[in-house]
Amino acid sequence: MARTRVARWAIVALVVVPVVAGCSPPKRPDGTESAMLRPERALVGVGKRMFMTKNFTLENGRTLSEMTLAYETYGRLAPDGRNAVLITHGFTSNHHAAGKHAATDAQPGFWDGLIGPGKTIDTERYFVVSSNMLGSSYGSTAPRSIDPATGKPYGPDFPVITLRDIVTAQKAMLDSLGVRHLVAVAGPSFGGYQAFQWAVTFPDHMRGIVPVVTAPKGSGGEQAVENLIAQLARDPNWNGGWYYDRGGLPSTLTAMRYDTLSRYGYNESLAEAFPEPAARQAEMRRMAEGWARQFDANSLVTLRRASVRFNAERDFGKMRAKVLYVLSRTDKLFPPSIAPGVQDKLAAAGVDARYFEIDTEFGHAASGREWAKWAPALRDFLARLED
Repeated sequence: MARTRVARWAIVALVVVPVVAGCSPPKRPDGTESAMLRPERALVGVGKRMFMTKNFTLENGRTLSEMTLAYETYGRLAPDGRNAVLITHGFTSNHHAAGKHAATDAQPGFWDGLIGPGKTIDTERYFVVSSNMLGSSYGSTAPRSIDPATGKPYGPDFPVITLRDIVTAQKAMLDSLGVRHLVAVAGPSFGGYQAFQWAVTFPDHMRGIVPVVTAPKGSGGEQAVENLIAQLARDPNWNGGWYYDRGGLPSTLTAMRYDTLSRYGYNESLAEAFPEPAARQAEMRRMAEGWARQFDANSLVTLRRASVRFNAERDFGKMRAKVLYVLSRTDKLFPPSIAPGVQDKLAAAGVDARYFEIDTEFGHAASGREWAKWAPALRDFLARLED
């Protein structure tokens, strides 16, 4: 029964996609080009923002005397505080979801095709908040942050955090902005973990969630964490995680990131811009080196530990939000074969959930690159949330 249902969903996706992905931009009823694709509608001058609070208590009872969360916003909050959409990001990426910080930036945010004036997540309608994660490496409190008690980085002594801690920190940030209720929480990969966690931790705080290329439960177990630590420990600078005054782990992190980009489908997604295999490999190496200069190895461990302990499935009965669950046909991390089980469990819990499959060759990286293929499903879902 479940297998038949997923096959039907996949057929729906394939029928819709060619219409959307054609060469001609969409037209309005009056024949003019849709704002969704007009370059002059792009967000430029996006600002970087920070939220800070004192004495943030974690799920395990430990307290961070200072907790900072980095984020960006696009659009304006309505007077009633109920037009906000929260965007969450992937494991090793950051919270720059749309637009450019400066016109000279090489690339816009990871979901720029979806977020902006007149786009699917319309910033003339919605107040969009894109949040970094507690424990990440892009401005939020994390292992590389200075522990006020010691004046040194937390390093491997950073407290164990959970997905519940991550979304609770985001809730505190949203409260500070005056957000009273969310239209939706949406994000890819680890961002999808957060969307599911939001739905079970704060079930009455949003109308819908959009978990993309993800699952409602982590995998790998504690062995995955131990394997990661063992891989990092092979670097001569590791020093039990105290490598900050030894130059870090650039070569190890570069190699790990290159492997990740390959598994995520970047070799395929770069083929148009870099037809020669050697050129693609060089570009991925450049990307990996840039990432390795920014990301902290202890953050990898912290977030991996949170991910393997994540399990929103056991709390599906608490969910009140509608769900649009989106997977990529060629994703090796979260293959479409997991969809029947997830959808059946959501249905058993009485959750209103729809499934969409992106027909793509770009694997785990498809949600940003192939935004036009699933934008209509997202637009329809957001419209349903307004009913």
